[in-house]
Amino acid sequence: MSKIDFLLHSPIAHRGLHSDKVPENSLTAFQKAVEGRFPIELDVHMIKTGEVVVFHDDNLKRMCGIDKEIAKCTFTEIREMYLKHTRERVPLLSEVLPVINGKVPLLIELKYDQPAGKLEAAVIEALKNYKGKYALQSFSPLALRWLKKHAPEIPRGQLSSDFKNCKDVSSIMKPALKNLWFSPINKPDFISYDIRALPNKNVEKARAQGTPVLGWTVSKIAQSQEALKHCDNIICEEIL
Repeated sequence: MSKIDFLLHSPIAHRGLHSDKVPENSLTAFQKAVEGRFPIELDVHMIKTGEVVVFHDDNLKRMCGIDKEIAKCTFTEIREMYLKHTRERVPLLSEVLPVINGKVPLLIELKYDQPAGKLEAAVIEALKNYKGKYALQSFSPLALRWLKKHAPEIPRGQLSSDFKNCKDVSSIMKPALKNLWFSPINKPDFISYDIRALPNKNVEKARAQGTPVLGWTVSKIAQSQEALKHCDNIICEEIL
């Protein structure tokens, strides 16, 4: 049985079950996913004052209308911001966990804006009394190396792409990540790969050797049917 078997049986709600009226990575989006019994994918950053917040972008402009890097914000500043003209705030990870409360599996992406170990340690601390099933993933091979050394019991996944339409990492890292060159060292328990870049021979090889593959991010039924030819489960925008 795979270490992430709990993430392979139902489509995973990308940033919660959000819509035009329910912002991504909001408490309501997570509650709706729980009600629908869908596993949840979410993203975490560490802000200036040390709290772990659930938010995708490096900058607040798209979601909050403020042109500022989230890593440079204080907790007080974050509490004054709202998501997409709603009354939903940027939540702390510690606020999200009681909403999910182990009712559905959780897939947490560690964002790539802290030295390896700082965010990872804070997330593990937040999860130490959490009773639900969860896995961690990141584009950063340094984050995965840290997790392998300090928390090998936690399922860890390598996020990747061909990066033609993805700007999550520096250009110097793209070939290594695209081709999974770090995987023999970091030994990820699963791979999360951009469906726009599948099939990929290195992903196919890893899958043939028993490493589960999650495909991100599916937004149409036709995409899901094609993606599932090359991966074991899909991460979805809305639920198809």
